[in-house]
Amino acid sequence: MLDAILNELKLDAVVITDPYNMRHVSGFRGGEGALYVSGTQKVLITDSRYTEQAARESSFTIVEEHRGHTRAQILTECMAKEQKSGTFSMGYEDESLLCVQFDKLKDALPVENWVPLKDKIDSLRIIKTEEELSYLAKAEEIGDKAFARLLPLLKPGMTELEAAAELEYLMKKEGAEDLSFNTIVASGLNSSMPHAIPGYKKLEEGDFVTFDFGCKYKGYCSDMTRTVVLGKASEKQKEIYNVVLKAQLAALDALRAGVSGSSVDKVARDIITKAGYGEYFGHGLGHSVGLFIHENPRLSPSDDTILQPGTIETVEPGIYVPGFGGVRIEDMVVVTEDGCINFAHSPKELIEIPVE
Repeated sequence: MLDAILNELKLDAVVITDPYNMRHVSGFRGGEGALYVSGTQKVLITDSRYTEQAARESSFTIVEEHRGHTRAQILTECMAKEQKSGTFSMGYEDESLLCVQFDKLKDALPVENWVPLKDKIDSLRIIKTEEELSYLAKAEEIGDKAFARLLPLLKPGMTELEAAAELEYLMKKEGAEDLSFNTIVASGLNSSMPHAIPGYKKLEEGDFVTFDFGCKYKGYCSDMTRTVVLGKASEKQKEIYNVVLKAQLAALDALRAGVSGSSVDKVARDIITKAGYGEYFGHGLGHSVGLFIHENPRLSPSDDTILQPGTIETVEPGIYVPGFGGVRIEDMVVVTEDGCINFAHSPKELIEIPVE
């Protein structure tokens, strides 16, 4: 696939520095360094902290960078081995490389033609292999198990921070190697903020409590959201919850290969709008997940990408009413020819946590 990119863009080589793309292309998990890839060379440049690890994880030629043998010098040496006459064309990751880093490369390397790769390297990660799918499913399974173990621990007086800490601990106990992102626990009025930061607010009887969480297994992320009520739900809470659940189930039913992300988003958005809550659903319906928590393609009004089998998507509609609270329900699924396979198995009917 990299050869195809080199040929399509008429490149002599590419330099890859995004840590997720480095891992996907080379197998190296350290994240520090750079890859040089051409038709004849596959070179992984990193420092002494990672050279042994890189040699274990990657089939690339490992070259150590240090003060006496800098990255720029190594890249220049790689270019010289191409025995290229005339203009040298180098692809670079313009969507992830910092301007200051690119300026240093331009100043240091004898490259006449720098070609932005846009999302060419990222796109290699869209369709997951069977091995990747197994890791993603396992990560979501860990989240399911941890959430089930958390529910009996929830009680009035526990802070959002304490609930988040318990959930993160339980994911680690179940085999998570890291978190996909900072865990969100939002209770009461805080639940109307989609990305609320857990704080010292105590859980209270009658609160909506939203949990948005994920973990990593062998580098691959999970992502799930569930909203519960501490104690008995009010009629208004039940109404909002059931609208979100209806929208989520309809979107899952509409999701399959050959449809666009925007069309799936519309299915859920139309249900929420028809129920009178359209103004309270501001974000996109979902996004892809892999080595990074937010990948493309997305389920949103602005993404007309046609979905393909093997693509991961989250399906996470929500309603967020300031001054009242909010609900989000999220599953992570893999797109198939005739539908999708849901990796999340935590219950989605409204859970009311008993309060003694």
